[in-house]
Amino acid sequence: MHLVPADRAHQRAIDEHTVCHAIEGIGDPQHVRTWAERFALLADPGRLSLLLAVHKAGPIAVSDLALATGIRDTAVSQALRLLRASGAVQADKDGRIVRYSLRDPEIARLLKAIPPAATAPSPT
Repeated sequence: MHLVPADRAHQRAIDEHTVCHAIEGIGDPQHVRTWAERFALLADPGRLSLLLAVHKAGPIAVSDLALATGIRDTAVSQALRLLRASGAVQADKDGRIVRYSLRDPEIARLLKAIPPAATAPSPT
């Protein structure tokens, strides 16, 4: 079992070949942590809504994100701070307005894979 770390080499395997394939599938632990952090960002409905809006609308201001998502401006700003710190989005000044756009291409790829949901018809 050439891929089993030394600290686990004493454990008995039922199928050594399968264990090695599983270890290959897991890969580098840091890579796994990076992806887990990406998925954690997407796991919150508010942050996911913001990311979907930024992904679809391109550079967009906080107040416009608040209007689009129904999330208060202060909550949007707080979430965007976290998304910026994680590298998911970037902020660019446009005069006095700060506009946010997607920065992480892997998150963009994940968001693109989400099928659009039907929007509720507006009351007339």
